[in-house]
Amino acid sequence: MLDEVQNVEKWEKCVNSLLVDINCDIYITGSNAYLLSSELTTLLAGRILTIKMYPFSFSEFTLAYPFDKDISLDDKFIKYLRYGGMPMIINMKDKENLIHNYLEDVRDVVLKKDVIARNNIKDIALLDNLTRYIVSTVGSLTNPSKVADFLNRNGTNTRNETIDSYLKMLENAFIIYRAPRFELSGKQLLKTQGKYYMVDNGIRNIMSNNQNYDSGNSLENIVYIELLRRGFEVYVGKYKEIEVDFVAIKPNETIYYQVTKTMLDERVEECEKKSLLSINDNYPKIILTMDKVKNKTIDGIKVINIIDFLLEE
Repeated sequence: MLDEVQNVEKWEKCVNSLLVDINCDIYITGSNAYLLSSELTTLLAGRILTIKMYPFSFSEFTLAYPFDKDISLDDKFIKYLRYGGMPMIINMKDKENLIHNYLEDVRDVVLKKDVIARNNIKDIALLDNLTRYIVSTVGSLTNPSKVADFLNRNGTNTRNETIDSYLKMLENAFIIYRAPRFELSGKQLLKTQGKYYMVDNGIRNIMSNNQNYDSGNSLENIVYIELLRRGFEVYVGKYKEIEVDFVAIKPNETIYYQVTKTMLDERVEECEKKSLLSINDNYPKIILTMDKVKNKTIDGIKVINIIDFLLEE
């Protein structure tokens, strides 16, 4: 077992020699994308399997966290929205200050080690302003130009190219993920705009001082990471002038998702339906909501409670 091995010079050749000389399994772990782009994939072609790890899913969280007896499933989900799924929090049962400090430490280690130190970043203030902006706009369409314009209007002097570079550094540290736009009519990726999501809602909350844990954006963030965890490639769908929250794609499988806190308002229901019904194909279409629904279908669209969705096998 080799942890953070990318910090050792020429580690790839050492690993390769171990496989040649010793009959063994080798597990290599790392916290940034450098591991995936190294020489290892060339040296060990055909002998390597990459497993992407994420914080606890809600299903894992319900099994691991030491809840009080008789706590409802809804209350468990509220804790998950609030604390996120970083594994160490299961040892800090409901100790708000301890959990907050732990999540701050995780954030600081990732930013200082995997972003600032690895990339030799000098403008720490710019990185801080950028991360705060991304955290506050989770689930909103944006691009480096839009981010640079916002920061320049608010007293930060920067360029599109710098923002683009910093965003890629944050992605490589796996603290943010970018969902590109996918043009459904032409079946092609769009270079303009996309959405960013945080790896963990707990980290997002402490970075934004967010008290609105069950907002639509928080739910969307959880669904996005859950779809990645289930092995989907996930895109923001665009069909003419209509936007679909997520297009989840696997080989031989495509599913469209809309995420909304509630559909009790008829106007919200109509809007969510319109996005999905505008797509003229036969792939499954699903709306995820916090509403209590069971086996509900509207015009061929499945409506599923988000907790039920997260607990699916």
